[in-house]
Amino acid sequence: MSLIRWQPIRELDILRRQMDQLFEGLAERDFPMLSMNAETKWIPAIEVKETDAEVILKAEIPGIDAKDLDVQVSPDAVMLKGEHQQETKTEEKGYFHSEFHYGQFARMVTLPATVKHDHVKSSFKDGVLILTLPKAEEARRKVMKVDLTQQ
Repeated sequence: MSLIRWQPIRELDILRRQMDQLFEGLAERDFPMLSMNAETKWIPAIEVKETDAEVILKAEIPGIDAKDLDVQVSPDAVMLKGEHQQETKTEEKGYFHSEFHYGQFARMVTLPATVKHDHVKSSFKDGVLILTLPKAEEARRKVMKVDLTQQ
């Protein structure tokens, strides 16, 4: 029997890769929107702000034309889908480097309140999508003040 040198760093690296595969498999099966597969290379960054009367959703989607963007609104969620088309470049000599993300993307955003999905106002300028979603009446009345003076 020969001695084998113990390599803890290598074993930790193997463990890390196995954990990555495990969680990627879970994401693909249970949460397909979280999976970064070949068709979904990136997801847009968002901001959600809630006021008394509305929910405002901002999504950062640079380099996308409005025609390549699909926005669907339901009373409790917004689905953003689109495709960032890759420019075709031909270079005679040398190489070029790109860190841009190309391909399809999709992002489901759960809203903090029920909205009137048929009264949405939108703007798309300089790569920023802004959706103003008025709250439904029942969502506005969701918080009730309790009178503690009466017993």
